[in-house]
Amino acid sequence: MEAYEQLRRLIDSCAEDVQKAAGGNKAAGTRVRKVMQDVREAAKQLRTDILATQKTD
Repeated sequence: MEAYEQLRRLIDSCAEDVQKAAGGNKAAGTRVRKVMQDVREAAKQLRTDILATQKTD
């Protein structure tokens, strides 16, 4: 599923910034929060896709 792969890429893309944010880097924290908004949208899309698949079965 494309939505799942996108979700994984988003999570993987911010791993380094999460570590920096945990160390106190405020700019990295801002970047992580921005990516988390994108993660939320990707998760919603994945949920929609799964529900659509279930309804067609």
